[in-house]
Amino acid sequence: MLLGLIGAGIGRSLAPALHEEEARHHGLRVHYQLIDLEGARGPVPSLPDLVAALRVFGFRGVNVTHPFKQAILQLLDGLSHEAAAIGAVNTVVRDGDRLVGYNTDATGWSWGFARSLPGAKLGRVALLGAGGAGAACAHAVLELGAREVVVVDRAPARAQALAARLNEHTPGNRAHAGELATALSGATGLIHATPTGMAGNPGMPLPESLLAPGMWVSEVVYRPLETPLVKAARARGCIVVDGGHMNVGQALGAFKLFTGLEPDAGRMEAHFRKLASEKEHP
Repeated sequence: MLLGLIGAGIGRSLAPALHEEEARHHGLRVHYQLIDLEGARGPVPSLPDLVAALRVFGFRGVNVTHPFKQAILQLLDGLSHEAAAIGAVNTVVRDGDRLVGYNTDATGWSWGFARSLPGAKLGRVALLGAGGAGAACAHAVLELGAREVVVVDRAPARAQALAARLNEHTPGNRAHAGELATALSGATGLIHATPTGMAGNPGMPLPESLLAPGMWVSEVVYRPLETPLVKAARARGCIVVDGGHMNVGQALGAFKLFTGLEPDAGRMEAHFRKLASEKEHP
């Protein structure tokens, strides 16, 4: 079974090892190929060309990550209800001659959040980042019952567009766009869904002073697990959920879509933590 991941700057991704090892436990032979446009030699292929190549080379499916989760929508033959509502795709599965887009980021975030912080307060939630990952997380936390989600993005129009789409698909008009300091004032939690903090994009996405002790902080970045935000939030007395939880959760959903088999959640999470530790502490 040929699988893959389309993205930019994904050379350190743990997805190949994670999916191939879980497949081995089920008696499947899987090759999971990284399709990293940032590391491409020569002319970089366009996204439409890559989607066409998925059909030609017989991929069973691919994951999709930054910066293509939204751009790929119009290139597919169909979307799941959740992917259409979120406006982003992170998993594409071949169904005969059709390529169908799904979103396992939302369910993956919920899976990791519920395991890490059962009973967490969901009053005002600040969301930093209105891209594909942010859209999925916002959808998920509203489905869990958040009273209010304030979307913050360096492009205000994108934050406003996401808030409007969320209100179309979830009841109560609970999403709106805002500025960072206002969003975090009195917030019970923060979801960080931008690339800041990744191995190739280091740094803090916000001033440490805005992190209030006792609030929960959910990080989406998982390479490294100990991002500057995670470290700063712990030091400020916040309750932290690292990006590994969402990454494992979305992989569980994608594996089931690719193979039709039920993955072992405990085994995949243990394998992920082992891989992450080896990469960060070789």
